[in-house]
Amino acid sequence: MLEKGKLYVGTSRNPDDSINKGEYLDLKYANRHGLITGATGTGKTVTLQILAESFSNAGVPVFCADVKGDLSGIAMIGEDKDFLEKRAKTIGLDPYEFQEFPVIFWDLFGEKGHRVRTTISEMGPLLLARLMDMSDAQEGVLNIAFKLADENGLPLLDLKDLRSLLGYMAGETEKLSAMYGNITKQSLATIQRGLLVLEQQGAENFFGEPALKIADIMRTTNDGRGAISVLAADKLMMNPRLYGTFLLWLLSELFEELPEVGDSDKPRLVFFFDEAHLLFDEAPKILIDRVEQVVRLIRSKGVGVYFVTQNPLDVPETVLSQLGNRIQHALRAYTPREQKAVKVAAETFRPNPAFDCFEAITQLGVGEALVSTLGAKGVPSMVERTLVRPPSSRLGPITEPERVKVMAVSPVAGQYDTDLDRDSAFEMLQRRAEEAAKAEEEERSREEKKAEKPPESRRWTLPGYGDDGASGSRRTTKSRSRPGYQRQTVTEAVIKSVARSAATSLGRALVRGILGSLKKGF
Repeated sequence: MLEKGKLYVGTSRNPDDSINKGEYLDLKYANRHGLITGATGTGKTVTLQILAESFSNAGVPVFCADVKGDLSGIAMIGEDKDFLEKRAKTIGLDPYEFQEFPVIFWDLFGEKGHRVRTTISEMGPLLLARLMDMSDAQEGVLNIAFKLADENGLPLLDLKDLRSLLGYMAGETEKLSAMYGNITKQSLATIQRGLLVLEQQGAENFFGEPALKIADIMRTTNDGRGAISVLAADKLMMNPRLYGTFLLWLLSELFEELPEVGDSDKPRLVFFFDEAHLLFDEAPKILIDRVEQVVRLIRSKGVGVYFVTQNPLDVPETVLSQLGNRIQHALRAYTPREQKAVKVAAETFRPNPAFDCFEAITQLGVGEALVSTLGAKGVPSMVERTLVRPPSSRLGPITEPERVKVMAVSPVAGQYDTDLDRDSAFEMLQRRAEEAAKAEEEERSREEKKAEKPPESRRWTLPGYGDDGASGSRRTTKSRSRPGYQRQTVTEAVIKSVARSAATSLGRALVRGILGSLKKGF
């Protein structure tokens, strides 16, 4: 049943339920992306599990989210169960062998896996604005904050760094508005409140260092199998917007960091985006355009993206058109919207004259799907009604002791489990504030000392005519005490009096002349 260079998905059946042929996903076209859809309980998670197993055995690393907690069983060897054996026998899978797979568990909260972090700078203003549901004006202010940080060498690593920067901007709104555009204190306050809400929702666990290295989700084992990175998302789903934003950030990081490889025999990484509708719910057009761009261009970097969701209408048409490999589980068609969804799903397949695709979608059983993959020259195969093969690993969740054991032997054990708080915007701005406060205190001290110093006399004095102050008194006492002193005569007294009168009259005349000229001048 297995073919080289292809992944076995299951076996298709004829309209009379007889076995038709094996259905495969060609590794060469696996980076052309894909879509797995179906109602709750129809087998989407098992399909994701068997694809992840197949990619791993083919040497392709996988990243996927464990939304319900039951995907963790992929780390353990499968268990013999009657219904699994029956399915294997029905589709002709012989031998049906059980196997365990190399798994790395990740968790934003560090509870069920190794911590996953990124920095505020790496997240960027667009995704952060999306996460906080900002208005256009608030997003503009956030962009200014990032630009200000870049220009001033202020690393934005965690939430306290961004809060410190916004606090600094609030005190310099006038100056910064003149340089970058209008910045209001109201917008800054709203962003601050948004950061507080994020912190209360646990997002502070996501921002910081050490940041996730992309290479650690692209590992292969010594025996050539691809590591399967499983993100524990059951608690993360309590904040759906954080979940969607995190996965989009990771996809964007892959797009920005990986080099171009063109067409290759197999992908470098396969990325499963479970509960994909959370990414697109109420998303602004600019974000949807960004997703479309990443999905369209990341193929040439060797990354395949597979969206997993209940309804094909959850994915925008511009993104849906990029998904070449399709696996459609059962959908219900009771309401007009459900009927529209079934119609859309049926129309995306290459028709098979043997059956009505629209009718088949509503009649599929659990573990059964309509499958169409890209074949020779990238042309979609004719849709086939397929029984999906049973998984080789455990079906269902693992126990906590088993999880701890897997994490203990993980290749990244100890690398992400301890927080790192290096010098960043918070510490730098704090030091600047302390230095400014110290300089202000020193200036105030100098002013106070200057104010305490007695003012110098500004009276006019004429040499030889003495002073009414203390120095004049000391001079007079000294002159009278010297030997040979004689009282002045009447004639000398008269002459000195006349001289003083003349000098006084001349001084007044000079002063009047100066003031008079000033008055005339004005």
